[in-house]
Amino acid sequence: MASLNVGSLGEYIREQRRNAQYSLRQLAEAAGVSNPYLSQIERGLRKPSAEILQQIAKALRISAETLYVQAGILEERRGEGLELRASILADPLVNEQQKQALLAVYDAFLKENAVQRGAVAERSPAAGTGTGTGVPPASGPTTDGSATQNIHREDR
Repeated sequence: MASLNVGSLGEYIREQRRNAQYSLRQLAEAAGVSNPYLSQIERGLRKPSAEILQQIAKALRISAETLYVQAGILEERRGEGLELRASILADPLVNEQQKQALLAVYDAFLKENAVQRGAVAERSPAAGTGTGTGVPPASGPTTDGSATQNIHREDR
């Protein structure tokens, strides 16, 4: 894990606050933190916890993950969905519950695709089985006349 880069985190938060056209007081109130504390974060004098970063991200309508990466709490994941997540969270036409639903669906798709990639790798010619196309077999009749189906369901 990278070390916490407080100075650039504060600069990033200040930049995001200005882009959102919030005053320091407005963002502090929206994030549920004190005005002096937010000022200290922006000036690089304080290290906010992950919870405080999440509150600030929510108030700014940006991804908390983006702030975690800026803070060095998380390693950047080759941009996997960061822009999409930020766009969803920043969209004023979608309410918070809808945003969370969209993010949950996106995460479910990523999880399903990761599982499928693992299954495809197991069936690859290097593994000694499969068609070698990297594509799972299609649903339809088999040579004995029975039908096959590919059903993917997320277990809960």
